[in-house]
Amino acid sequence: MICVLIVQWAEGPRCHSLGRSPSQDWSHVCGLKARVILATVPQSLSFVLVHLVFSTKDRRPFLKDGIRTEVHAYLASVLNGSDSICVRIGGVADHVHIALFIARTESISRVVERLKVSSSKWIKAKGPEFGKFSWQRGYAAFSVGLSDRAALVRYIDSQATHHQRRDFQAEMRVMFAKYGVEFDEKFVWD
Repeated sequence: MICVLIVQWAEGPRCHSLGRSPSQDWSHVCGLKARVILATVPQSLSFVLVHLVFSTKDRRPFLKDGIRTEVHAYLASVLNGSDSICVRIGGVADHVHIALFIARTESISRVVERLKVSSSKWIKAKGPEFGKFSWQRGYAAFSVGLSDRAALVRYIDSQATHHQRRDFQAEMRVMFAKYGVEFDEKFVWD
């Protein structure tokens, strides 16, 4: 908490120079009345849980079993190296799901940019088979209530099972409907 001293002046009749020194009490001469208010100004806080989803470019299955765990760990390290907090990362060969508490000083777009740029460079350095790796340009971000945190973690953990019956695009259509997000099919699947 930060304490602030506020002095409010209630002005009476206009004052003119009366030859008094600044250190003297002017309130009775000028009709000014001071009221001191001690106020507390709270610190800025936030606790916002975000479900972030983005895919590889054209949903190419770059994130196969051999590297997927490493990519998820790398993404977590990028998040934890900032003021955001990684809750869970999961996904399948063509996309990732990230549950995170976003830092109060961050925007979602900056977090996504940092994740994608950093991890793309890292993945490409893993070998020639990743030379053409890239993430899709877009992303989806949904706010999640704290009471739904456990359900979100279970959802992310069950991605492999989940995608045995539904592909990325079908999954995103369901999520858009659930969260009431309008989208245009022409632009959402780059």
